[in-house]
Amino acid sequence: MNKMGRRLVSQVSRRAFMQGSAAAVGITFVSGAGRSWGAEEKRLNVYNWDTYIGETTLGTFNARTGIVVQYDLFADNEELFAKLKEGNPGYDVIVPSDYMVEDMLTLEMLMPLDHSRIPNIKHLDSAFTNPAYDPAMKHSIPYMWGTIGLGYRKSKVDGELVSWADVFEPERAKKYSGRIAYLGDMRAVLGCALKYLGYGMNTTNPAEIAKARDLLIAAKPHVKTFAEDNGQDLLLSGEVDITMEWSGDIAAVMEEDDDLTYVVPKEGSNVWVDNLCIPTGAPHPENAHSFINFVHDVDVHMEIANTIYFATPNKDAKAKMSTDYTENPAVFASAKVLANCEALLSVGEHTRLYDEAWTAIQAA
Repeated sequence: MNKMGRRLVSQVSRRAFMQGSAAAVGITFVSGAGRSWGAEEKRLNVYNWDTYIGETTLGTFNARTGIVVQYDLFADNEELFAKLKEGNPGYDVIVPSDYMVEDMLTLEMLMPLDHSRIPNIKHLDSAFTNPAYDPAMKHSIPYMWGTIGLGYRKSKVDGELVSWADVFEPERAKKYSGRIAYLGDMRAVLGCALKYLGYGMNTTNPAEIAKARDLLIAAKPHVKTFAEDNGQDLLLSGEVDITMEWSGDIAAVMEEDDDLTYVVPKEGSNVWVDNLCIPTGAPHPENAHSFINFVHDVDVHMEIANTIYFATPNKDAKAKMSTDYTENPAVFASAKVLANCEALLSVGEHTRLYDEAWTAIQAA
């Protein structure tokens, strides 16, 4: 693994790193009405998660195509949705998770894809090419996948953490009071609490969601922060000793500190797939197709995976990666772990139950 490159991403402010990369590519933001595919200007507006691209990806794409990339960041699916729900402000490529793809399709927020312009999808593992949330990948192309679990500093906890109880039950969490971070992600946090309580992560039962809400409110006095996709940085810096986080983010900082580890709690968790999509009204759909195809070039995708350390659905890129990556259980969860995990699904109009619970938790 290129640990020097990995170290650059995590020790420099990750948002600052991406802004610096953007500046190096000569990025400016241009939105406006769509153009015909044959007359697109050399611009592309991408809206992606923080810390979720390779160190050289944008620069290499610019060098190969002459397309100038505007690269904006969001912290969770709800922020992405809120940005586009009243109309696309000018984005060409977005990166929603599985359940959000489903929600966006219901509201006709995604353009159909022309697979003939994305020949590199031939590199995808067949396990990812017909997802339930978007059959036949008509509107989305898998980008990365992983789990949610607990990253923690081994020297600061009693034994091994194996249960969500260590961060959800007040009597257990108080041992680490003020040293715990949760994700600032509504469906992820409530979903994991529901899973711990023995309920489905996608329940629409108001009583079950209320129990998850009350559990989290009771534990909240011991929680330092609901991290906006930077729990791994808080863990690495020593600001917290335990953080609920996306698998790849913890795998990345584990490369830099042997005292850090990752576990999917025994009660199970979320397994997710993030996707490359073109939102309705994209001003540069041809450039967007070119970018999606570029991302799944084997060598390009290897560089992305080597930087961000999330699990790739690109089988041919994975085949060329080192065993430090392919055999890392924090990156590729075992079949036993995955058997106890669930995907988040769209809950449609019942999202309001989650919104209300999340508002109560944040206000407590």
